[in-house]
Amino acid sequence: MPDNRQPRNRQPRIRSGNEPRSAPAMEPDGRGAWAHSRAALDRLEKLLRCSRCNIFGLRPVDYTDDESMKSLLLLPEKDESSSTGHCSVMNTGQRRDGPLVLIGSGLSSEQQKMLSELAAILKAKKCAEFDSTVTHVVVPGDAVQSTLKCMLGILNGCWILKFEWVKACLRRKVCEQEEKYEIPEGPRRSRLNREQLLPKLFDGCYFYLGGTFKHHPKDNLIKLVTAGGGQILSRKPKPDSDVTQTINTVAYHARPDSDQRFCTQYIIYEDLSNYHPERVRQGKVWKAPSSWFIDCVMSFELLPLDS
Repeated sequence: MPDNRQPRNRQPRIRSGNEPRSAPAMEPDGRGAWAHSRAALDRLEKLLRCSRCNIFGLRPVDYTDDESMKSLLLLPEKDESSSTGHCSVMNTGQRRDGPLVLIGSGLSSEQQKMLSELAAILKAKKCAEFDSTVTHVVVPGDAVQSTLKCMLGILNGCWILKFEWVKACLRRKVCEQEEKYEIPEGPRRSRLNREQLLPKLFDGCYFYLGGTFKHHPKDNLIKLVTAGGGQILSRKPKPDSDVTQTINTVAYHARPDSDQRFCTQYIIYEDLSNYHPERVRQGKVWKAPSSWFIDCVMSFELLPLDS
């Protein structure tokens, strides 16, 4: 039989596409492709060191056997942000790519009119219903609201701004810096969380919604779970089930030193219902009122539950 194997010194034939190009020369003087590659590596290094754990409770350092890489990942991070618990990898004033998309939550008709005027001046889009393109949610006062639009904005890492921002922008006919008008605490934590490419609030968590819900309809709760990266369970989890107890995911946004990191299945019930569980925690299953769930969204934190 004829030997169809290629000689070792022959280059493979390119069947389609362009001819391969040689790699650009590395330029240590800060110019060219090498400088861009070095900058990309620096950003990747910082992201890896900023990350805490994945859904299995493992850090980047747990995935390497290289001692030099381990020592690099274990170095303390400089300029840690005390307000968020994570290191800051982006300037808080840096705007995301893409156009401005505005939506109002709880605004009066006059405030909605002013928001429309601002959208025209800034050449921005104004939405009536929340979708994934929204970048700015404007609320009437100084506090975060438990409206569906506002909570979806928090879970998606949008700017949650006081209406004073709209007034300031209209006065100067330009887009004012948002930090001065941002609702603090939960909304700010969520925005920084998104900019730092960290997991969503309910990453690694599973929810079973039991019974009927009046204050916050079940459909809205499902939207919030999904927006927060969680998953809906169609069946009530059984604490004594072998399947339940062998799930080894962890909740990224639970406090690192708490048992709540490993109890990632939640049975949510309506506060106003007659059902009140005797025990909050059974194995890896937690039982919590819907008010706890809403508070977690507003504060962008998995708040502790009494065990």
